[in-house]
Order: sequence, then structure tokens, then C-alpha cells
Amino acid sequence: MGSETDGKGWSKAARGVVIKALLVAGGALLLRRLTKSTTRWDHARFVSHSLSGEKFSKEQAARDPDNYFNIRLLTCPAAEMVDGSRVLYFEQAFWRTPQKPFRQRFLLVKPCPKELKCDVEVSSFAIRDMEEYKNFCDRPRDQRPQPDEVIGDVAEHLTTIHLKRCDRGKRCLYEGSTPPGGFPNSWNGAAYCTSDLAISKNQELQFWERGYDEDGQQVWGPKNGPYEFKPAPASSFSDVFSLKFPLPQSIEKSIEGSFVLRE
Repeated sequence: MGSETDGKGWSKAARGVVIKALLVAGGALLLRRLTKSTTRWDHARFVSHSLSGEKFSKEQAARDPDNYFNIRLLTCPAAEMVDGSRVLYFEQAFWRTPQKPFRQRFLLVKPCPKELKCDVEVSSFAIRDMEEYKNFCDRPRDQRPQPDEVIGDVAEHLTTIHLKRCDRGKRCLYEGSTPPGGFPNSWNGAAYCTSDLAISKNQELQFWERGYDEDGQQVWGPKNGPYEFKPAPASSFSDVFSLKFPLPQSIEKSIEGSFVLRE
């Protein structure tokens, strides 16, 4: 039985094959263009965006209360350097006492140097006057130290984590760690410390900091694995961030597309 044809001699089957081929080719071309349009700075902005917000280790602490606490991790934009690097304020506190953070840092987020095989560099720095920055993200903007003050209050360098885009098929988007040997650290008898960080598509973080003595024995930090921080449910608190560093939707789609294509 012959196939139906239109006025130009095309069969319906042939026309369908051509249309499908065009759709497949067009989709592949779009993803390729999105991937090529994603710059090193786009990846740095995406990581800054993913690190920002209020996150808790509540679920992990409920599963394993002997090894993990319910910790509130709070990060928000604080300043932008002349070269485009982002300065984030970062603090950790026990969930019952969020007004009393036990760790405060500045994070500097920027693309990795071209000579290194990584995508984004996240460095932590001490703060000159931690009391002045306590609960920085919870305060109205006019009651916080302003960007010029923030830049002037960035103190000594503590650690640097080199993040790479995760291989295709992994749950994470970026993952990385400090260089071999870590960085000097003297807290609680340590001689050096290491840090590992992984960022997931849903902006969950896995963060693992450990301190070791001169003999290589771990003296602080969790031993069974990283802390797992999940974003807090949407609330009025999120309005505080209003992303001083806005992330255009096109960048997010472009970056996610690059993970699909990465082999």
C-alpha cells in the first residue's frame, strides 16, 4: 500500500524523519552554544550563588547524632573586588544559638588561575574584627559594614579550595579540596588542616574540614565524612539576600548544559 504524499511529493513518513532530525540537530547546537558561552567568571558567579544562603545539617544530625550537630551555615555577599572576585561573609553557629557564631570567615570566590587544572578557587580569610561582623547577613544592609570596609577588613589567608566541575553522571556540580599538605593550623593541637567541598545542583553543600597534628593524627573535625548542609525552607529570611550578585537565568541554564555535555 503506497504512502500518502503532499502536493510537493513528500511522504508523511519522510517529512517526519526530516523534522525529527532538525529538532535533534537544533537541540545539540543550542547546548553547544550555551556551553561555549559560559565563561570562567560565569562559573565563579554560579559557585558564589550556590554558597550563599541559610543552610542546616539538621537531617544529618537526626540520622547520626553521635557524630554530627545541627549547625546553621549562613553565607551572603559582602563586597566585590576590582577584578570581579566576590567576597562572601560566612559564619557557622549551632541552630539553637544562631546569634552566637563559633566560626566567622570571609570567602573570596574567583576563577582558578589558568595554569591550574580547576574551574573555581574558593579561599577563606580571617576577619580583623569578628565582633563587628557577627550576624552580618541577618542585619539590614544599612547596619552592616559597607563593601569598602569589608575589603579593608580581610585579614590573613587561611585556606584555598580548588573546585572542578564534576564528571558526567555524578550528583555534584563542583567538587574540590585543598592542595596536598593542606594549610597551617594550630587550633586544638593541630599542625595543619584540610578542607573538601562539593556543591550539588539543588545548592546542597558537603563540607569537610579536618585538623591534623605533626604526626598526621586527626585532632579535630568529623571523622566519618563531610557535613551535609541543605538549604533552609523558603522564608522571609531569603529576602535579606536579594542576591546582591544576581545570577541571570541564562547563566544557570548554560552551566547546567555544560555538565550534560561534559565527558
